[in-house]
Amino acid sequence: MFTPKELKDLKKVDPLAVNLDDLIDINDVEIQMQLPREERIADFIRQIKNPYLFKCGNVVVKIEFSQAEVTLTERMKQYMRLK
Repeated sequence: MFTPKELKDLKKVDPLAVNLDDLIDINDVEIQMQLPREERIADFIRQIKNPYLFKCGNVVVKIEFSQAEVTLTERMKQYMRLK
């Protein structure tokens, strides 16, 4: 696993500054469902290398989390009501 400083550094990686070929494709990550939850998380992070920046096919994906009280599901419902 990563230290808090290492995770902070991984969050800061600029998606425009990385080579697409250097990123792990999430389609290649295999989730071992038979493992306990904590071990599954550790295995996912080991495989993906940077849980905040990876690719899905040829698309770079940058993940960010907020401390908002509203869940993603609630936010998506709000968005759909506006459309």
